[in-house]
Amino acid sequence: MSAVVHETLILEAGRTERHYWRELWRYRDLFLVLAWRDVAVHYKQTIIGLAWAVLRPFATMMVFTFVFGRLANLPAEGNAPYALMVFAGLLPWQFFSTALSESSGSLVDNSNLIGKVYFPRLIIPMASVFVALVDLLVTLSLLAATMAWYRFTPSWQLLALPLFVVLAFLASLGPGLWLTAMNVKYRDFRYVLPFVVQLGLYVSPVGFSSSLIPDDWRLVYSLNPMVGVIDGFRWAVLGDQARIYLPGFAVSCSVIVILLFLGLRKFRAMERAFADLI
Repeated sequence: MSAVVHETLILEAGRTERHYWRELWRYRDLFLVLAWRDVAVHYKQTIIGLAWAVLRPFATMMVFTFVFGRLANLPAEGNAPYALMVFAGLLPWQFFSTALSESSGSLVDNSNLIGKVYFPRLIIPMASVFVALVDLLVTLSLLAATMAWYRFTPSWQLLALPLFVVLAFLASLGPGLWLTAMNVKYRDFRYVLPFVVQLGLYVSPVGFSSSLIPDDWRLVYSLNPMVGVIDGFRWAVLGDQARIYLPGFAVSCSVIVILLFLGLRKFRAMERAFADLI
C-alpha cells in the first residue's frame, strides 16, 4: 500500500509579507530562468552579439582618451597610462548604466507574466541586472588585453575587484528599483532616463581622475554614488598608481545605502498594485 501524503494549505493574513525574503530564495529557479532569458533577448538578432559589450566601451575609451588626455591634456592617475585609467572608470559606469536601463523597464516588459502568476516581483528587476553582469565579465577580457598592451602589471589590490562589483550592483539596484516602480505608473520615466544616464557619464569621473576636483568640493562631489565606485575600481585595477579618497568613499557608500533603502521601500509599497497598474 502506498503512503498517503497530506499537505496543509495555510491561509494567514500578512504571511507573505513576513516571509518575503524567504520567498525570494524559494523562487531562485525563476530568477535564473529570467536572467538567462534577458541576456538572450538583449543580444537577439544582432550580428556580432556579445562583441557589442567590448566595442562600446572600447570606442568610448578612445574618444575620452583623445578628448581629455590629448586635447585637454588632463593628468592620469600616477604613472598609469591615460587609456587604462579611463577604461578602469568605464567598467563600473557601463555596468551601472546598463543595469539601470535594463531594470527600469523590466516590470513593464514583463507585464504578461505579472498579471498571470504570483511570485516576488523583486525577482524581475534583479534578474534584469544580470545582463549588465554578463557585459562586465566580457569587458574584463578587454581590460586584460589593454593591461597587456601597456605592459602594466596589476598588484594584489586586483583581488578586491569583486567587492567593488558588488558595490556597483548595489549602487544600480537602489535607483533601478525606484525607477521601475515609478515607470509602472508614470511611463514618462523611460524618456527621462537616457538623458540622465548620458549626463551622468560626464559628471562622473570616467574620463578624468576625481583627484582633479578641488579639495573643498570633493565631499560634495562624492554625493554622486558612482564616484566612490569608480575610484574603488581604479584602485583595484591600477594598484598604487591610484588612491581612494576615504572620506569621499564613505560618503558615496552612505548614499548607496540610502538609495537602496529608498528604492526597496518604494518598490515594496507599490508591489501589490503592479498587476492593476500594468
